[in-house]
Amino acid sequence: MKFKKTSLPSTCSDCSDRAMNFSLNEVQSMLADSIEKFIANDYDFETRQEHAASKLGYSRETWRTFADLGWTAVPFSEDDGGFGGGPVDMMVIMERFGRGMVVEPYLANVVLAGGILQYAASDAQKQEWLRPIIAGELQATLAFAEPQGRYEIANIATVARANGNGWMINGVKSYVLNGGNSDLLIIPARTAGEQTHQSGISLFAIAADSDGVSIRDYETVDGQRAAEISFNDVAVGSNKLIGDVDHGHAALQQAVTDATIAVCAEAVGIMRVLTDKTIEYSKNRSQFGVPIGSFQALQHRMVEMYTACEQSHSLLLWAVMTLADGGDDASRALHSIKYQVGTAGKLVGEEAVQIHGGMGVTWELDVAHYFKRLTAIGQIFGNTDWHLDKLAT
Repeated sequence: MKFKKTSLPSTCSDCSDRAMNFSLNEVQSMLADSIEKFIANDYDFETRQEHAASKLGYSRETWRTFADLGWTAVPFSEDDGGFGGGPVDMMVIMERFGRGMVVEPYLANVVLAGGILQYAASDAQKQEWLRPIIAGELQATLAFAEPQGRYEIANIATVARANGNGWMINGVKSYVLNGGNSDLLIIPARTAGEQTHQSGISLFAIAADSDGVSIRDYETVDGQRAAEISFNDVAVGSNKLIGDVDHGHAALQQAVTDATIAVCAEAVGIMRVLTDKTIEYSKNRSQFGVPIGSFQALQHRMVEMYTACEQSHSLLLWAVMTLADGGDDASRALHSIKYQVGTAGKLVGEEAVQIHGGMGVTWELDVAHYFKRLTAIGQIFGNTDWHLDKLAT
């Protein structure tokens, strides 16, 4: 099965030559339908809550189902055991996962860890680690963020020093998605250069149970799990180096870029659900003998929600295709969409909660949990202020 990207135009200049085609191809439509049916039939809000409250923070059985259905294989090349999907296919998946508020660690395993292996690993390393990730047999993550980094992924204080035929690693990684459940930790460490330089960064694969690895697992505000991981004289062999020494930044940046777009697509899916749920609630909730949706003030607020949702979706389409094609606008597209979903997500989430009234913040109502996930997405991979500053410069 071959996943192909759609013929979405990459720039607005294409509009003058032909009509804009925003439709998915047949295979992408089948992928979207399969996820939507799974969410509707097997992943309701109560099931999601059970998974989130478990010791793992997700369901192993559900994760195996993801692998059996081929979703974990979508973004990887056929040579690596995947289906050869692209950014549009990833957008399709993550937008539907957002609608279902999926807690299974797709972002950590497939997008982040799998992305690094796809871009930088040798064939032998892909055979050892990437194929088990695709098969749903290996839990992995990319531990790249550090306490002092403040969203700058090149700001790395973790150090790897040559030690005989291998390396000795010391440092701390913060907010590691799926860190407590991962068997494999992929980390960037500084092997040369100054702390903030892009050059001098190397990538290593470390078993989570290695001597000197300390993991503090915790639950996040959005019902998922993350960890703080410290490395104290952790010895790794030369075969655990991914890619070339001192040249890991490019693969790291690409994986984080993919992850940023992925959570933006997830956010758009969440905003769509919150908007639909709020409109439906306003039709059924009565006050003073009439539905509250008949109040003009609330109508205006829901129109703003709908507009923010549509703007975010349109910008997401442009960003996905611009990043897929590369070019000078790629960086601007990335910062634009992350800023947009941060600001729009805040507006849509707050309005959904407020229009639902006091029940909008209760544990039993899914609206509150959607808003929590939107809030978390607004902070990871750069918040609105950080991306706005990047756009300005």
